[in-house]
Amino acid sequence: MLKRLNTWVLLMLVGARAMGQTFERPNIVFILADDLGYGDLGVNGQKLLRTPNINPLAKEGMRFTDFHAGAPVCSPSRSVLITGLHTGHTTIRGNATIRGGIAGSKGKQTVRRTNLTAEDFTIGKLMGQSGYTTALTGKWHLDGYDTLATPIHRGFDQFSGWLIAYPGTYANGYWPAQRYINGELKNVDRNQNGRKGYYADDLTTDESIAFMMAQRGSKKPFVLMINYNSPHSPLDAVDSTVFQKENWPQDMKIYGAQVHHLDENVGRIKKCLIESGLAKNTIVFFCSDNGPRSEGTPQQTAVAEFFDSNGQLRGYKRDLYEGGIRVPMIVWAPGMVKPGTVSKEPAYFADIMPTFADIAGSKVRYSTDGASVLPAIKGKSAAKPRFLYWEFFERGFEQAVRYGKWKAVKAKGRLELFDLDKDISETNDVAAQHPDVIASIENYLKTSRTESPFWPVEVK
Repeated sequence: MLKRLNTWVLLMLVGARAMGQTFERPNIVFILADDLGYGDLGVNGQKLLRTPNINPLAKEGMRFTDFHAGAPVCSPSRSVLITGLHTGHTTIRGNATIRGGIAGSKGKQTVRRTNLTAEDFTIGKLMGQSGYTTALTGKWHLDGYDTLATPIHRGFDQFSGWLIAYPGTYANGYWPAQRYINGELKNVDRNQNGRKGYYADDLTTDESIAFMMAQRGSKKPFVLMINYNSPHSPLDAVDSTVFQKENWPQDMKIYGAQVHHLDENVGRIKKCLIESGLAKNTIVFFCSDNGPRSEGTPQQTAVAEFFDSNGQLRGYKRDLYEGGIRVPMIVWAPGMVKPGTVSKEPAYFADIMPTFADIAGSKVRYSTDGASVLPAIKGKSAAKPRFLYWEFFERGFEQAVRYGKWKAVKAKGRLELFDLDKDISETNDVAAQHPDVIASIENYLKTSRTESPFWPVEVK
């Protein structure tokens, strides 16, 4: 397996200790897909796409059916994940700023972005202070155009992946010419001069496996966040022949191959954990950063519709309806999580940070908008409903609130209300029938957020 790694990846293995040491606290592996829809997995009803490695994670562990990303696009969603603060409080609330930020290039466009600041308290800082070795591989997307806002500048011990600030690390989409590794830019030899020799997700998997193998026998547990590119646009698979016998349009075959290869890489991570013995004391999370359809183009829309990537849910990426923010979430931990269990508890990315702290038995003090879902993982139901909050800016200021079975979406001053127990597709606005619920939500919205210098809201 290690023969596949480049020499510079092998360097990550230096310092590995002998096997046999058991940890008092479990390791944590958090696997994040990019733009994978709730309905793209077989365990959530998918009929066409193949996920033979991810599906068993759910059957052997726990599946959350009511779990949500931090936002309907990636940068703010990941900001919520990494800081434990929802989009009314976290630093990054959109992919591009409305005001201020640092200017940079996105293809032929000039856009402005901001980044996590040195003052932001992150999962990396929390878990490091809690006695864990911390690493992140793959996509970060929280650096904006600041070269000093990488994971290793924001609390993680190790990072290998791509950064917005260094275009070469994402050159040609899935075939990067460079990799940022612990403070240095390294060439990916097999992708030089436009060649397609080393697929980004395979690179991320190899780096992740190298890190985990290096931790065997360590006296410290570890947190590893694995952030894949797939199946985000562009449509570009390492092997487009997986579905060649299907009578599908070519775009669908490529997307299907991307999801299939994502699944294969998840299978490689699981295999490494089992064969190394690390699975005996490791909790694995698998989810997606937001809903499907990378852009609202006819091509991306056709792909999402063909596979029914959002299932029964209304909306896509960039929508605050469930199709844009409800994501698959699976927790796998042999001996720690009861196989085949399902949690219907409403939860979201702000909950990951307190969940990690709970798993670690951390005594570190920090602020969060979330709540640990470790009790749910252990089979206990939530004592009472709580408010979950989202805001988004690409079509003007929009907000969404969840409270128990109730889901509210507010745009252009109008608030819609849905009973998700009866109407998961959010087709029947019942705001007029429940003025008491509307009053409670409106009251919550008065104190749900703080102003952002980068995403100002006009008070009318």
